[in-house]
Amino acid sequence: MNQSLIVRGAPQEYECRVGAWNDLEEHLSRRKITRVMILHGKESWEAAQPYFPTLMNIDAYFIDYGGECTDEKTSELKKIFDQKELEGIIAVGGGKIADLGKAVANQCNTPILILPTLAATCAAYTPLSVIYKTDGSMDRYDVFPQSNALVLIEPNVILASPIELMIAGIGDTLAKWYEADAMISQLAVQPIEIQVSAFAAKKCRDVLLTDSQEALNAMREQEMNQAFLNVVETNILLGGMVGGFGDDYGRTAGAHSIHDALTILPESHQQLHGNKVAYGVLVQLVIENKWSEIEQLIPFYHSLDLPISLKEMKMYLSQEEYNRVAKRAAESHETIHYMKETITPEVVKTAMMELETAMSNK
Repeated sequence: MNQSLIVRGAPQEYECRVGAWNDLEEHLSRRKITRVMILHGKESWEAAQPYFPTLMNIDAYFIDYGGECTDEKTSELKKIFDQKELEGIIAVGGGKIADLGKAVANQCNTPILILPTLAATCAAYTPLSVIYKTDGSMDRYDVFPQSNALVLIEPNVILASPIELMIAGIGDTLAKWYEADAMISQLAVQPIEIQVSAFAAKKCRDVLLTDSQEALNAMREQEMNQAFLNVVETNILLGGMVGGFGDDYGRTAGAHSIHDALTILPESHQQLHGNKVAYGVLVQLVIENKWSEIEQLIPFYHSLDLPISLKEMKMYLSQEEYNRVAKRAAESHETIHYMKETITPEVVKTAMMELETAMSNK
């Protein structure tokens, strides 16, 4: 493997504590920002508003992000940013809002401040955006040279977020270990940056396997506990560190290529990103012939209601659809080729079908 290794370890500033959002205006003032674009969604904004502070000395332009992170939306928001002569962007919401905010900020060469309302991805932490096509299929990742200026996490907002999104975040973050290990294990010599990435990836798996159930119970009972905080920061901070220090060696391998391929099927759009990635982990493990690892994960998947098969995602693929997905997953640019195994569409298709058969009675 000859991949990129540039450390983008962390946002410029990061804080996770009850009441963290109350200091937003102070953070803006220290950065001499007085005019901001505030990107938000609908449901996430309803959850965020009770905690979002009144900005007394800031001119704020609130914009509903529209539901997608596309090149078209990025260009539209850049025009608004330039026309209104704004000085910074605040993204309040989930992963797509964060990604869109980062994409616009990169084009405008302006600071991006992120206030996540979910712990479903590490998007708040990482200086990259997943860009989608207008049909909803995944297009590409854009990695930016600037770190996110600030990440402020208010745990109470995430405590009240939909539990299924936290579960999807756990599925997505669990993949950090399996994908990073598939690449890092091939290296005869591991530089310090890679060792940090591997540590963070393994820590992701260990924390999630240990604390997820108790964290989800905290959400059901609406009573914060340490396990909940551990899982929130694992999904956002630790997950972000894996790619932040490992770069290409710590980002995505087989599981995300399977996710990306599934997005070409319209019925997959009803499934959360993390659920499809969790399924992709199992397909990757089949390709690696790690059936014993799959057996160890099945009880954990069942306990969180993560899908172990396409059937559990209510996706019933025809042979033609298997072929299309497998071909898309094995395209030459896909990160599945970072695995040591030789990947072809037939290898992917066979793994998916073997998994489906094996999981039929689980």
